[in-house]
Amino acid sequence: MIISHKYKFIFLKTNKTAGTSIEIALSKFCGEQDIISPILPADEKIRDGLGYPGAKNHGYASLFSYSLRDVINVVRLGRLKPLFFAHMPARDIKPLVGEEIWNSYYKFCFERNPWDRLISLYYWRNQQTSRPTITEFLDSGIPNVLKEKGYEVYTIDGKVAVDNIYLFENLPEALLDIQKRLALPDPLVLPNAKSGIRKDTRHYSEVLTSEERQRTEDMFRSEIDLFGYQFQTGGL
Repeated sequence: MIISHKYKFIFLKTNKTAGTSIEIALSKFCGEQDIISPILPADEKIRDGLGYPGAKNHGYASLFSYSLRDVINVVRLGRLKPLFFAHMPARDIKPLVGEEIWNSYYKFCFERNPWDRLISLYYWRNQQTSRPTITEFLDSGIPNVLKEKGYEVYTIDGKVAVDNIYLFENLPEALLDIQKRLALPDPLVLPNAKSGIRKDTRHYSEVLTSEERQRTEDMFRSEIDLFGYQFQTGGL
């Protein structure tokens, strides 16, 4: 997540939408007062290698807001909870930045075909050779994170709260539009963050059963209706 006072934009980061790569690319243009949320150490290493600004000005959350997981991160990793964090939802950002900044800055994020996004998360969370079936994965409740770090990021009370939601499927055109709208001096060039994890590159239609397809459709009905996504075959 990035708040750039230099170029007056707020990038809200959804997951499994090339969010980390986009965030790293945007970091290149951030000024001293801009807010950049922390990312995973391996990804931060990529950003540092490119010579781009790393996480900064994100502050730290009050101890009263800590969950059990946050406490574990402090004890095991020495990692404090940032006030501005990676997949921070609009409902939390808005009161922190205030009405003037929220209403005047260009707010944007990315969304992705839900069937494709589910499969991407499935392989990301199950990188071992022996993995659960997709039905078992759906039963686990883990895919709910795609709502938490997707639809709930760019909506407030079920209504879209950002200025633009770009589609992952139109990534090259989206990057050009972002550069133009923000008047960035150079093109946005994405690094290959989190790449090479998935070995099975089959189209989602070749992976999902009819039941899994329907369960995914039911889970992401709001996104499908909002963007007109359709289940396609063979990458069409």
